[in-house]
Amino acid sequence: MLCKRIIPCLDIKDGRTVKGVNFVNLKDAGDPVTLARQYAQEGADELVFLDISATEQKRKTLVELVENVARAIDIPFTVGGGINSVDDVHALLQHGADKVSVNSAAVRRPELIREIAREFGSQCLVVAVDAKQINSHWKVHLVGGKVATDIDLFEWAAIVEQQGAGELLFTSMDHDGTKNGFANEALVQLSRSRRIPIIASGGAGSIAHFTDTFIQGEADAALAASVFHYGAIPIPELKAQLANHQIPVRL
Repeated sequence: MLCKRIIPCLDIKDGRTVKGVNFVNLKDAGDPVTLARQYAQEGADELVFLDISATEQKRKTLVELVENVARAIDIPFTVGGGINSVDDVHALLQHGADKVSVNSAAVRRPELIREIAREFGSQCLVVAVDAKQINSHWKVHLVGGKVATDIDLFEWAAIVEQQGAGELLFTSMDHDGTKNGFANEALVQLSRSRRIPIIASGGAGSIAHFTDTFIQGEADAALAASVFHYGAIPIPELKAQLANHQIPVRL
């Protein structure tokens, strides 16, 4: 059985790590390079860096900051925000990213997924999906959750896989920052209907929430931010507890 992965997330705005609740009320959470180095030393399996204002501001990801973070860590590093072309991906890989994450641009032009996968390989591409429940249906949102669509989460996940994505990062906007647990009902549906790995995001508040998302949600990886940024859950303790629950992790 493949090991489950623990992935801290650095949401970046104006060069700083930030964190909010339900995608709003952002607060400063620290220096991204310092946090990245700490997480790598504590045993994080991967690190995700999302430039959350790049798409809204119609600019490229902060490549100099990406490079500084990459130099500080020795674990797989995924970068997202403002990626619209194969050239954008090439620039980020040249500056230290191991994988890239696309979101809004992929919804607007799904063939971008195939273009990136063809050029760099599916293992290099994570498609991020932000979704919230509207009238009991999960609907995809764009531009950091600011733009609603009528696109169904599960239908979009099927297209993402068909186009060649290597992984799907699903963030529940309803659960984001609440610390009430992951959206496990949606996650298990994604996990059972798709062959690519599913990364759970949004709602981590306790070690039990991670245990639940791996067992009940059948997620392949769990991504979190504030519980790591503010020291609520030390990564070594989290992994030890997961191992105690017979969940395979790298210790």
